[in-house]
Amino acid sequence: MIKKDKFTFRCQSCGGQAPKWMGKCPECGEWDTLVEERILSGVSKKKPHTFIAEPVLIDSVAVEETDRIKTGVGEFDRVLGGGIVDGSVVLIGGDPGIGKSTLMLQVLSRLSGTGKKCLYVSGEESVRQISMRGKRLGSGGNEMYVVSETDLDSILSMVEGQKYDALVIDSIQTIFHPDVSSTPGSVTQIREASMQFMKLAKTTGIPIFLIGHVTKVGAIAGPRIMEHMVDTVLYFEGDKSHVFRILRAVKNRFGPTNEIGVFEMNEKGLTEVPNPSAVFLAERSTLSPGSVVTACMEGSRPILVEIQGLVSTSGFGTPRRTILGLDHHRVSLIVAVMEKRLGMNLSGLDIFMNVTGGVKIVEPSADLAIAAALASSFLDKPVENQTTLVGEIGLTGEIRAVGHIQARIREASKMGFTRCLVPGSTVKQLSKVKGMAFESIRFLKDAMEVLF
Repeated sequence: MIKKDKFTFRCQSCGGQAPKWMGKCPECGEWDTLVEERILSGVSKKKPHTFIAEPVLIDSVAVEETDRIKTGVGEFDRVLGGGIVDGSVVLIGGDPGIGKSTLMLQVLSRLSGTGKKCLYVSGEESVRQISMRGKRLGSGGNEMYVVSETDLDSILSMVEGQKYDALVIDSIQTIFHPDVSSTPGSVTQIREASMQFMKLAKTTGIPIFLIGHVTKVGAIAGPRIMEHMVDTVLYFEGDKSHVFRILRAVKNRFGPTNEIGVFEMNEKGLTEVPNPSAVFLAERSTLSPGSVVTACMEGSRPILVEIQGLVSTSGFGTPRRTILGLDHHRVSLIVAVMEKRLGMNLSGLDIFMNVTGGVKIVEPSADLAIAAALASSFLDKPVENQTTLVGEIGLTGEIRAVGHIQARIREASKMGFTRCLVPGSTVKQLSKVKGMAFESIRFLKDAMEVLF
């Protein structure tokens, strides 16, 4: 008797299953994410276990240091940890139109210019469309090939028949396996395609770049297992209203995490920004209340950014809190400390904060700069133009130490700053920097006395 195929409903957000359709996923709580999928029936005979690989002692494994492949795009190489590693799988996510395809097209163009044989597989554009965009960007090369294909088996056969040095899949959500009944972009299809490309990279040594769509909450669409399988996960961030784009590494098995690369979008594509501090501070006005400069660490790179604060009377019953580029909860905490320890009545006032250039700061080293920007706007007194601040604020108003303080101060000195307010516990650890004067502070009230 032939068994009929069974059906299940799978969540496109978390991969969970349900026996029937429901409006809300019972596992992750997302709405309208359950899609019907067919389960192939069949009886498979149990095979005896066969051990193909033998366990070996870790100390007996010979490890050879291989040179990384330089792409020629310095900011891209920095985020990867110095270049591309053979056999690595890199996942790149970002909002639609942010520049993911443009970046990878430029990277492959640089690689092909060095004699590397590269293949760009697009499931969203035709070969003619890719060629038109490549000519507009000035991209090309004798060893750069493009193809429009979505069939997974066809792509694998294409790559195995030729020896390529790099492969780009744009995008992983458009690739489908003919033996899998679900639609392209579903959890099952994405998981199967990711596993096949990972196996291809590890067996042949070809570095593979997977471009992924993102959901409305900013996460890469598809199962989270895809991010666990790949070697590196990069997020392309930025506001379309700004010309700057930030490539951030959130996972990297071959380099530092949270490393960033800064690019500028123009009519010729993406241009590298080797000195982000100078760009972010280029339009800073002098002696303006509410403007403070701090040094934040992005990976291994210190970057100077301008934090702007505005405190004004509220025209509504409930004061507004508009925070851009900073953690909203962190700013609320600092406002509460300022009210308690400094006696500033900010509870009934509107507070607006912004980090110029579209940068997002998540580390607590910017706490002191946030407090100084709010106090400067509240008192209508500017902070000295050549002063920068670094420090974390505790709930009792103390200024706590932060990491990489020496690198931050050196970067500030390069940009022409002559005074830096640092936590008192770090002064003994600092070495002298030419042209830079340190002022140690232990409490928030001490910083306000020094600045104002």
